Amino acid sequence: MNDKTKAFLKAAGIRALRTLAQAAIAAIGSALMLQDVDWLAVLSTAGLAAVLSILTSIVTGLPEVGGENGLSKRD
Repeated sequence: MNDKTKAFLKAAGIRALRTLAQAAIAAIGSALMLQDVDWLAVLSTAGLAAVLSILTSIVTGLPEVGGENGLSKRD
C-alpha cells in the first residue's frame, strides 16, 4: 500500500467517524428522554451515515490528500 492510499484511508476513516458521531448525536437528540432512545435505530442510522461518508469520499475524493475527484484521478 503506497503512502497516498494510506493517507486517503486515514482521512476517509476520520471523516466517517466524525459523520458517525454526528448522526448518532442527532438520533439521540431526537428522543425526549435518554431512556426513550431507540439504540438500534441510533446504531443503524449512524452506521449507514458512516458507510455513505466512505462511499462519498471514494467517489468525490478528499481535498486534504490532494484529490478532488477520487474516481477520475488515477496514478
